Amino acid sequence: MNHAIALAAVDLGSNSFRLEIGSHEHRQFHRVEYLKEVVRQGNGLDADRNLTQESMERGWACLARFGERLRGFDSQHVRAVATQTLREARNRDEFIDRGSELLGFPIEVISGEEEAALIYRGVVSQLPVVNERRLVMDIGGRSTELVLGCGTVAQAVASYRIGSVAWTARYFPNGALTAEAFHTAEIAARAVLDAALDTFRLGSWDAAYASAGTANAVGETLAANGQGNGVITREGLDWLYQQLLRAQHIDRIKLNGLKEDRRPVVAGGLSVLRAAFEMLGLERMEIAQGALRMGVLFGLVDEEYAGDIRAASVQALMQRFAVHGLHAEHVAHTTQHLWLQLHPQAAQAPSSLEWASVLHEVGCRISHSNYHRHSAYILEHCNARGFLAEELLHLSQLVLGHRGKLKKMEAFMQNPDDALQLLCLRLSSVLCNSRRAPDLQGLQLRRKGQQLRLTTAPGWSQRFPLSTQLLQEEAEAIAKTDWQLQLELL
Repeated sequence: MNHAIALAAVDLGSNSFRLEIGSHEHRQFHRVEYLKEVVRQGNGLDADRNLTQESMERGWACLARFGERLRGFDSQHVRAVATQTLREARNRDEFIDRGSELLGFPIEVISGEEEAALIYRGVVSQLPVVNERRLVMDIGGRSTELVLGCGTVAQAVASYRIGSVAWTARYFPNGALTAEAFHTAEIAARAVLDAALDTFRLGSWDAAYASAGTANAVGETLAANGQGNGVITREGLDWLYQQLLRAQHIDRIKLNGLKEDRRPVVAGGLSVLRAAFEMLGLERMEIAQGALRMGVLFGLVDEEYAGDIRAASVQALMQRFAVHGLHAEHVAHTTQHLWLQLHPQAAQAPSSLEWASVLHEVGCRISHSNYHRHSAYILEHCNARGFLAEELLHLSQLVLGHRGKLKKMEAFMQNPDDALQLLCLRLSSVLCNSRRAPDLQGLQLRRKGQQLRLTTAPGWSQRFPLSTQLLQEEAEAIAKTDWQLQLELL
């Protein structure tokens, strides 16, 4: 029997301090609580690289609050790590001694290389286990980490003293947003990142991922303004650059999706991000869900990255929402059977179709009425390890459309493959209406253009009158789309 273990990671960043508490069960982490306080300790270094008394007091006050929440935790289940600001601070021992006492657990100042490795571990913990060559970039407050890896293994790590807090303070000190200030900031950033070109050469990765604060702030702002969903592109960065120039001053930035705590440092973060895109020849980066904190949490359980992470996530969702496993298996088997008849050369149906088949009833735990809508919401917004945001959105759309009128799915069904997946799932749901394995003997599904033809063995319609009626109703529903379903129910 699996027993949940409560684990906690504390990240003392240059911009914010964060506390992540997770419950580890079934090889999955479920967030229990997340606390974040904007401390901006990176702005608290004086000319001699000492933390000011004020900045230390802000940090200590935050750690005292985190410490209250962590009372009763086993020392083996908590890890607190500090990054660039405390790597630089000459009086860091004073801060760490008092901070560890207030937190109740020792604070470690980790190297830039270890930070990069933990970031990579956190990022890939939320990605599929595939032999994909990955570039991961994390722009923090005072440092930027770059990692090259293959699958779950980090192969090259690097850390550079450049970040959103430091660059905003240095190149936008009075808050003025001018083309000249951005130009100077980006030239300086490229000069720092120039050393990365020896290791991080274009062509060394198959996919690029951006992690943590700056990436999330930019990604959320772009998405809220129709400039991309879960992806940062050059075009999106150019759009955001123009919006900041129009604002003219940091205090006048008003953009949907940009959180108030990110507004004061977005200019520095954007200049570093634009410089990195230029230096590394990037055209796009996916927003990664994992980050340093997740890497720390997984380090606490010393989990090996083996097996199918997404399959484990699906299983965890089924258990969490009490999905009827046998019925889910019947629907998945039937969907697979229908799909392979349409694609006889395929070895199996797309994974997304299988996952949607077994998860289509996760919303029943909330309410059976309109459960498909609850299911779609859960899948779109859940934290399913191994899945990208667009994969979860695709699953949610399949589940949303597996029953009910198809008018709501018009945009989704413009893609023929998406439409066929959805129609296979709908037919499977009908055929499994008795919540028993349907009789598939002699049942054949064929396609010609946008017309599907379903035929059965002789006597099938007499033995299954309810299924026959439901299929006829389904044919009428499909006829209201660009697709047709012809029935030969013998």
